[in-house]
Amino acid sequence: MNATAELHIHYHHSHIPLAELHTHLGGAVDPAILWTIAHDQGIRLPTKDYWEFERMVTISEHDRIRGMKVLDNTKYHWTELIQSSPLALEPAVHETLGGAYRANHIVLHELRFNPMKRNRSGEQDLDHIIMATIRGMEKALLEYEEIRAGLLIMLDRTFPFRLNEILYQKALKYQKRGVAGIDLAGPPSKAFQMKEYVDLFREAKQKGLGVTIHTGEEGEEQSKEMKLVVDKIEPHRIGHGFLAWKDKKLIRKLLDKRIALELCPTSNLNIKVIPNVKEMREIYRTLFDAGVLLTINTDGPEMHGTNLWKEFNFLLDEQIFTAKEIETLQKNAFDATFIK
Repeated sequence: MNATAELHIHYHHSHIPLAELHTHLGGAVDPAILWTIAHDQGIRLPTKDYWEFERMVTISEHDRIRGMKVLDNTKYHWTELIQSSPLALEPAVHETLGGAYRANHIVLHELRFNPMKRNRSGEQDLDHIIMATIRGMEKALLEYEEIRAGLLIMLDRTFPFRLNEILYQKALKYQKRGVAGIDLAGPPSKAFQMKEYVDLFREAKQKGLGVTIHTGEEGEEQSKEMKLVVDKIEPHRIGHGFLAWKDKKLIRKLLDKRIALELCPTSNLNIKVIPNVKEMREIYRTLFDAGVLLTINTDGPEMHGTNLWKEFNFLLDEQIFTAKEIETLQKNAFDATFIK
């Protein structure tokens, strides 16, 4: 039996415990659960047909999604709206953690979300939103003793500094209740300047929060931004960050500072930030062969129609990584977690 076939069987029936570090709550909830939550809240949806709704909140090959901005304005618009209340968030988090454990034996799970995108333009109280996610997480941890989980609060490029600062303060407030770190995401915005956030992120690290930042994912600007992030902020991890592959000096700094990259293969192909598998192979191999700490993640398993086993088997089938290398990538994820 060749190694690939062996890995498929091995992985498919596996009880190997897995770690998922980069998954957005907006992309992680089963569409059937979202559908029920939407109806429980009386949210007016543009369709009464479940299958059409499922297509609205997931990505298929027929979707013409290019880049983060389009994704934010289409798929995430609906998933975040439906999740925008304490009543919705508790079951969303509980089901996501429990479902990932039952289906894929994910025992270490970091879930990221932006509470301000769940408060219906300020109508809902942020503390209630955050507490609901904590309750959902604690409920899952009570049911499944093997799971370790943590929440990451996301800041956003499209928000003014004042709002992002509030999000950071909330992360500190709930640090002892399961908020393990902060992230910054969102599509490029002309008003956003990463240099304004250097002190905030450095302080977050000093206060014991894990810091990861979405950068180095699309466009020339993010290549420059990633250099600033690595030089001035030195986050523990970077979301995506694969654009470093062309820059030997930047790769050297990632190695010296032991900054891990959170790669999301299917997501990269879905939103066309990596145009094809051939290019992905070259990018990922360059980074891996240079010794950069890489982790494999889904970005949002339900939205992207994937899970960690599918990601591993895809990387194996396309001969991007060997079975042995995939084990190393999983070990990296356990080592790079913010969950104490």
